[in-house]
Amino acid sequence: DEGEEGEVEVLGKLDSDMFEDDRDGSDKDLLRQATLTSLRGRGASTETLKVEEDEEPEPTALDWVMHILALPFKFLYAVTVPPAAWLGGIPTFVVSLGQVGLLTAIITDVAGILGCILGIPDPVTAITLVALGTSLPDTFASMIAARSEPTADASITNVTGSNSVNVFMGLGLPWVFSTIYWGGVSPDSATSAQWRARYPDVAAKYPGGPYYVVLGGDLGFSVATFVTACALGTMLILYRRFVLGAELGGPVMAKYASTAILVTLWITYTTLAVLRFTGGI
Repeated sequence: DEGEEGEVEVLGKLDSDMFEDDRDGSDKDLLRQATLTSLRGRGASTETLKVEEDEEPEPTALDWVMHILALPFKFLYAVTVPPAAWLGGIPTFVVSLGQVGLLTAIITDVAGILGCILGIPDPVTAITLVALGTSLPDTFASMIAARSEPTADASITNVTGSNSVNVFMGLGLPWVFSTIYWGGVSPDSATSAQWRARYPDVAAKYPGGPYYVVLGGDLGFSVATFVTACALGTMLILYRRFVLGAELGGPVMAKYASTAILVTLWITYTTLAVLRFTGGI
């Protein structure tokens, strides 16, 4: 009818304009053309056939450097990770989780070897090199979420969720598996004799062993320092919420001050823990 002819006439004019733009080699125009064709096939009205014309920003020198550094990983994951469209994304999630675990194991081993070569104690290596290497992906994920999401929920819950997984699963699962293993060891076996020789005080206190033993060492001091730093960080977030009205962003000086406070808390905690592990305090 007349309405459909008017719509076809508008679409034809838009398509003609796009083909004129395509002579300039614009990829953006090809995207517009594909979008209009898809919308036309769905019976969309002319009011819905509006495509954003904002130009993409040109990549900076830093963007090129980061792209080149990440290119081997991008290629590896493009080849080994299944498409997200398969089976509702479940294979993508499982394979990605395995890739993260593999990369974490490699970082941990490399950091341990480096600490052994430099003569750094294992607790110091764990709290500095391993912690940095395994937490940087979460840092970048939170940064991307903070920039792309309208609220700070995604960026902050990403950090708290990641630490919850580290504590409850990263510690809980190995403890469960180890407890099950040592619960099946016979008290008269050679393994049990080795356990009694390694933990004579525990064996004397619990003669029915062997049991799974984890010596606390300076864990209490480290946890107390960490909880204090977390409490101060939470107070900063609450202050920003009730005074500035936002957990992230805000005035320039407030952003710099918040960054300085949080970085200082991390440096203070790491320094105190390292000094405690090395006998400095």
